[in-house]
Amino acid sequence: MALSIDLTGKRAFVAGVADDGGFGFAIAKSLAEAGATVCVGTWPPAMNIFETLLRRGKLDEARTFADGTMLDLELIVPLDAEYDTLDAAPEDIRENRRYRDRGDFSIDGAAKLLTEQFGSPCLDIVVHSLANGPEVKKPLLETSRHGYLAAVSASAYSFVSLVQRFGPLLREGGSFLSLTYLAAERVVPGYGGGMSSAKAALESDTRMLAFEAGRKWGHRVNTISAGPYASRAASAIGLIGRMIEHYEKNAPRPVRLRAEEVGRSAAFLCSPLASAITGTTLHVDHGYHAMAVPADLAEPVAEGDQG
Repeated sequence: MALSIDLTGKRAFVAGVADDGGFGFAIAKSLAEAGATVCVGTWPPAMNIFETLLRRGKLDEARTFADGTMLDLELIVPLDAEYDTLDAAPEDIRENRRYRDRGDFSIDGAAKLLTEQFGSPCLDIVVHSLANGPEVKKPLLETSRHGYLAAVSASAYSFVSLVQRFGPLLREGGSFLSLTYLAAERVVPGYGGGMSSAKAALESDTRMLAFEAGRKWGHRVNTISAGPYASRAASAIGLIGRMIEHYEKNAPRPVRLRAEEVGRSAAFLCSPLASAITGTTLHVDHGYHAMAVPADLAEPVAEGDQG
């Protein structure tokens, strides 16, 4: 019998899906392809567009599996992970037309909605595919305190809050997963605004949460450090095209990263096949993280260039 990823009977919640262009969607699709039912958390200002695209079939091609069946989302939950509770959101946010009809869009509200819909415990997998840095285009030396703390709040602390509130909702052997980036470990010029600090915090928190959630509930906590990918969010940074070219040229396997490669890695980490893996940062970048110098330094030098 072939060894395969089997998530039949599992329910996953993927926080941070608003289109078909990012790692969050790819992870949701891979989890579903492995047999899990999938709910997603979507930023309220993006929900109308996302729901309309789904309703009109604009995402059907992206949702289709190799066997012709299709990803069906069990529930779309309004989620703004900058707020732990609804009371923490400023009044102007709560009264904004894109928020006010969505109910409790906080992390606590998402946990309560899932409990109301499915009971408790009701989940097996929680994925954090969330990041935001309002000053990401600014060098760290030009980043304000507000911008720095906002990046850490939205991109790192939101994971802590998610584990706090969703830990009791996960059944035995539950799995938490987040997405980080190599800038947590090394200098990536242009990735500013405190985002590198936020990713470093996320990786450190992964280790601590693995210990605490493991001892408290028996859950596993891991993070994937994915290579650069031209999602809509990443494209806003401005350097993504050059970063992808650099990775593709210098990685041990000089090929471009595909979103489904991250999705399949996530499905493995969240499956029983990875039952002994926790507190780990898994690099999914064709080995780029292992390189100390650009690969072209190892290329033979032509005779005429030795002078």
